[in-house]
Amino acid sequence: MANTITILHLYPREMNLYGDHGNILTLVKRCEWRGIKTKVIEHEPGQALPKKIDIIFGGGGQDSGQNKIEADLKKISPELKKLVENGTPTLVICGLYQLFGKSFTTQDQRVIKGANILNLSTTAGEERLIGNIVIKNNQFGQIVGYENHSGLTTLEDKSQAFGEVISGAGNNGEDQTEGCFYKNCIGTYLHGPILPKNPKVADFLIETALKRQNPKFTKLQELDDSVEKAAHKSAANRPR
Repeated sequence: MANTITILHLYPREMNLYGDHGNILTLVKRCEWRGIKTKVIEHEPGQALPKKIDIIFGGGGQDSGQNKIEADLKKISPELKKLVENGTPTLVICGLYQLFGKSFTTQDQRVIKGANILNLSTTAGEERLIGNIVIKNNQFGQIVGYENHSGLTTLEDKSQAFGEVISGAGNNGEDQTEGCFYKNCIGTYLHGPILPKNPKVADFLIETALKRQNPKFTKLQELDDSVEKAAHKSAANRPR
């Protein structure tokens, strides 16, 4: 059996809107059902990052939450960038998706510098993009979720989107892109939370972590995902 998977949860108090903590619960339970041990380390401003990190997760937050973490994110961003560049499986939602980019420009034109991990920038729009969303990803197939953001994100220099919008707004409501997929890092606006209804994405994070621990590891044990598939189908059929 593999070693314990250590999950880094970035800013759980400041960045946890719309049930994003459910993504952590999903990772822990899907590991537990397979007999894989997990350790969740919550990172708050002022703390040092742990030496061992197998999966990185961060959720969404209001502008006030982003302001609170801005200085700390700037401090730890070189370490986070190194982890992502080295292939650490990562999932960042909404607010932290934006802040993993180059910058976020607020309604009052204040520029919050991002971690510069993902090649994208975001500007606050005048209207919120709200509703159910369905996207298509070549690796995971159809992905469902719920978006609620005013940020308009633009991918730069041919960055790969996480998915193509089937229904919903996505990054900016115009170019049919949603999120960003760089190395093993997924940035997305999909709340809901995303992982319970999209187990293939959850298992990608877990399996990638295990393969990085042990190159001889091949694949995860299959689970009965009938409930998850039913939830996925129901969400996909909901009107926006």
